[in-house]
Amino acid sequence: MALTLPSSATSSTTNALAADARSLNALKYEAGQNSAQAAKEAAKQFESLFMRELIKSMREATMKSGLMDGAQGDLGTDLLDQQLSVSMSGAPGGLSEAIARQLSRQMGGADTSLSVPSTLSLPGVTSRSATSTPVVTGPVPKGRDGFVQSLSATAERVAQDSGIPASFMLGQAGHETGWGKSEIKNADGSTSFNLFGIKAGKGWTGKVAEITTTEYINGKAQKVTAKFRAYDSYEDSFRDYARLINDSPRYEKAQATARTGSAVAYAAELQKAGYATDPEYAKKLSGAINSALRVQRAQA
Repeated sequence: MALTLPSSATSSTTNALAADARSLNALKYEAGQNSAQAAKEAAKQFESLFMRELIKSMREATMKSGLMDGAQGDLGTDLLDQQLSVSMSGAPGGLSEAIARQLSRQMGGADTSLSVPSTLSLPGVTSRSATSTPVVTGPVPKGRDGFVQSLSATAERVAQDSGIPASFMLGQAGHETGWGKSEIKNADGSTSFNLFGIKAGKGWTGKVAEITTTEYINGKAQKVTAKFRAYDSYEDSFRDYARLINDSPRYEKAQATARTGSAVAYAAELQKAGYATDPEYAKKLSGAINSALRVQRAQA
């Protein structure tokens, strides 16, 4: 049974059956009319579909007793699952809030009243942070605030494992990509997920993205073609960067400085170790780190 949303987007879908896929385009269209309520309703339907697939997967993984086997039993179970998926959707702090915010952004809205929690709480599901869900698949939002907000949870997770402050990594990723405006792209135009400009050296056996970049040779900026590492996700990029800083003797002093919490000292050690050829790299990087930290504090 398909659900449709009136243009006013004021009708409730709380007691309705789960929407089928054909109704979602209509819901998304209504969300694009700059209606916060419509965006919330559309997000709730997306979440209900997700919950329905989750319940279906759980049932398929459970051994059947044989008591309810048959076409009629399957139909009854399917209807029950539809209703259950709706009742489990739209809870405060759930997945629908993250989806609603993403819808608002994609449709040109600015619904800042919808907060995305650092972790999602779904009945029977242990989920990772909102920014590690398929909501952020790349490229990341362009601009400092959106860039930092979308990647903060990922950076915080890697920070807990690596000891490198999240603001340090966010600031460097922002500086290297122009806050998402100049990500390293693959040949087909898709993002390489490389946020830190790490090149693909002889020991790299993963995917590669080849682009034209600027290098400073004898103090002069020159365009050169170089190969960079490519990843499957932004989290892979953060973790590869953390391994580089923590495991390479070249960055031993930078790694030690990271634990002091000084952005200026950390940036200076990275430049001394030759992370980049730009003679102004340390100054630019420390400024970007402090900028990312201000955004994090404002969003806390």
